[in-house]
Amino acid sequence: MATREQKAKVVADVAEMIAQSSALYFVDFATMTVADDWELRRSLKGKGARYRVVKNTLLLRALEQTDQPRFDERKLFGQTAVVFAPKADPIGPAKLLKEYAGKHDGKPRLKLAIVEGAVFDGSQLATIASLPTREEIIAAILGSLTAPASGIVGTINSVIGGLASVIEEVAKKKAA
Repeated sequence: MATREQKAKVVADVAEMIAQSSALYFVDFATMTVADDWELRRSLKGKGARYRVVKNTLLLRALEQTDQPRFDERKLFGQTAVVFAPKADPIGPAKLLKEYAGKHDGKPRLKLAIVEGAVFDGSQLATIASLPTREEIIAAILGSLTAPASGIVGTINSVIGGLASVIEEVAKKKAA
């Protein structure tokens, strides 16, 4: 059994990880094999996310030390692992969890998610995963910024092309 000091250290470590995360995904890993669990851990680590199994009581204590929104504690019933999303990509782990669960008979099951201060029920994984990532948003903004310029260039090119064809036609008529 863990001592009070060990539990306090776990709570402090988890609270620090929560503070450094842009999103938290609470998953039920109970029906996963050890091999599947390690495969998921490696996939998440490749995305910059961290995965940690935490006793629910210690997790709730750590959450109390942060400014995360409150939720019904009963949602965390059973075994819980937490996926800590990196600051730069709060949606990436959701996409990975959805893809992974699709390939592994719905395992792990999302219990709850906190993304950018909003609480989502476990059934909303598809909704979260469909949100654009930070990179996709930046690409869309840059695309919309360059669209007017490329439209102007296209218009100028078509006008010049039309003028060139008119001059060519006039030159053909004068030559004839």
